[in-house]
Amino acid sequence: MILITGASSGLGAALAKCYHNDNQQVIISGRNTTRLDAIRQGLGANICAITADLTSDASVSALFDQVEQAQQKQQVQQAPSRLHTVIHCAGSGYFGAIETQNPAAIAELLQNNIMSAIMLVREAVKRYRDQSVNLVVVMSTAAQSAKAGESTYCAAKWAVRGFIESVRLELKGSPMKIIAVYPGGMDTDFWPTSGKTIDTSCFMSADEAANMLKQALVSSQHGYVADITINRA
Repeated sequence: MILITGASSGLGAALAKCYHNDNQQVIISGRNTTRLDAIRQGLGANICAITADLTSDASVSALFDQVEQAQQKQQVQQAPSRLHTVIHCAGSGYFGAIETQNPAAIAELLQNNIMSAIMLVREAVKRYRDQSVNLVVVMSTAAQSAKAGESTYCAAKWAVRGFIESVRLELKGSPMKIIAVYPGGMDTDFWPTSGKTIDTSCFMSADEAANMLKQALVSSQHGYVADITINRA
């Protein structure tokens, strides 16, 4: 069983399709119920959709409660199914020269990117640190290098990276693993809502990135890929 957040569009939705086509039991989550249901209906069987606000600890806790209920239901109806992967794709973008950025929009950016990651990882670790669960946190290449016009976005992604690397140290020796993902530019609905006008015609599609990520996430008994960078050509 796989839980994918931020699955109402973009990479999250593409990953849901990838794993669904691989006959995996997939649970998708997002804030927008209408868009989330559209993704679920488009994929059909073996998809469960749960609306959640990842910036709220109560909502995140309720999300994982529903995931565990789904596991129990699967175990009653058919072969045992346990949560083995959580892929956190939720987030948002906001760009512009720093002096032009709106304080309220900056605060929303930090909530959507930093707080959502912290709340999700906190709850997942609390529940599964002693289980073989891969926790995949999708960030951006903006967490690897500074970019003009993206100062607050870079700040948010660098913060998530620092958080993830610190939690990794806390999980040393645990069967639970954190995998960091740094995708480059993708041609998705992310850009029109970010405030940045850019030609994305040469960017990779969400489907391309999802297929590459799915392949990279394959692990063995004695090893796994800890950091994944997906650069656009």
